[in-house]
Amino acid sequence: MALRIRLALWYSALFAVILVAFSLLTYALHVRGHYEERDRALLASAAHAAADLHFTTDRPLHLGAGLGELEIDLQLYDATGRMREDTHPEVAAPQIEPRTVLAAPAGPAYDAIAGLAPAMSPPHALLDGAFGLTDDATGRWRVFVLPIPTNEAAQGYVVVLSPLVQLDATMRLFRSTLLGLAVVWLLVALGSSYVIAGHALRPVDRMVQTAQTISQERDLSRRVPIPPHHDELGRLAETLNTMLASLETVARVQQRFVADASHELRAPLTAIQGNLELLRMHALPAVECAEVLAEVEREAVRLGRLVADLLALARADSGITLARRPVDLDRVLLDTLCAAQPLAHGQTLAVEPFEPAQTLGDADRLRQLLLILLDNALKYTPSDGSVTLGLRRDAAQAEITVQDTGVGISAADLVHVFERFYRADPARGRDPGGTGLGLSIARWIVEQHGGTLTLTSEPGAGTLATVRLLLAT
Repeated sequence: MALRIRLALWYSALFAVILVAFSLLTYALHVRGHYEERDRALLASAAHAAADLHFTTDRPLHLGAGLGELEIDLQLYDATGRMREDTHPEVAAPQIEPRTVLAAPAGPAYDAIAGLAPAMSPPHALLDGAFGLTDDATGRWRVFVLPIPTNEAAQGYVVVLSPLVQLDATMRLFRSTLLGLAVVWLLVALGSSYVIAGHALRPVDRMVQTAQTISQERDLSRRVPIPPHHDELGRLAETLNTMLASLETVARVQQRFVADASHELRAPLTAIQGNLELLRMHALPAVECAEVLAEVEREAVRLGRLVADLLALARADSGITLARRPVDLDRVLLDTLCAAQPLAHGQTLAVEPFEPAQTLGDADRLRQLLLILLDNALKYTPSDGSVTLGLRRDAAQAEITVQDTGVGISAADLVHVFERFYRADPARGRDPGGTGLGLSIARWIVEQHGGTLTLTSEPGAGTLATVRLLLAT
């Protein structure tokens, strides 16, 4: 079921509950008020009749004239229950058995729903009588019986009657009208809720249409429209646009990465394939054959190194974290220095300063980090230059530095050196065996250890790489 329909139904259901409660309360108050007003009129008539009774020798009780109202009939009964007088005989009111009414009084004349409402006025002090209900061919009558005592014995009963036909019909009409209006208002609420929900969800529809267009056309440059009001939907649209911008950036980086990786992989594969075809198609002398096999071996090693770097970056992109254990940085530094000795081609390798320090991390990855920095320093430092490796500590951090006296990096290139496959030398002539991924891997290793890696350099003045790691506590 569509959200618009669900919202309309929820709003209508809430409105229906409120409408039903309001209608019931209105009906109960209105109906109870009218029937209680009729009961108060009966009580007042009975009290006036009792106060205006006349005593004679032939009849102990006699109703005074002019006490009746148009819808109220007064009757006088003797002690045996026989009617002695009727103020409105033309009304043809039903005869009552007063003693039966007194023995079994009737409840209110209104229905149970009206009984839910509170009394419209404070209850009157009832006379020593009882209310009753009776029916005849015309409909219901409301009855009040008041016994009239004289001396020690009851000499009769005053009975007050009022027809409820008109009142009952009016209340039925009121109930039907109220029910009809409730149905009409409920339908109006349902339609209005549907329209309002549609208007409120219109920005969501536009977002869905834009998302479908992006999905179909694979165009991440599109953005969802932002509603004019800065509400929840506006914040949702802004969040979606931010997410789309991030996805567009990631997609572009991924496309560039795949293109660069394909290019880098194609070069050694082409060299290997060409040399193998040369061996297969030509009978080469032993010396030339050895040179061709050496070239194939170099390209295979380069290819293996490139694949290893790509796997390391794939591990970084997948969010896999490194295991962290106590590591002696001074031992790692010395091991890496020994491993880097064969990479030097005349440069001087030195250690200054050298202070013992321990951190939490992965020893193998830290060796890889230092080897990448030393390898880069040696590649871009002339044979008469020097590379200095240092380790110092303070109260909370260990600082590893790799300082060279090489060609340096320009300011324009320095901001890009951590990007994958980026090289400051466009021709890549200085490092034909490199992959352009070393510094990207180095930065990932440092970030996995909660540290920082910075490069400072000037063309012709060398480069300084600084790694800061937290000390183990």
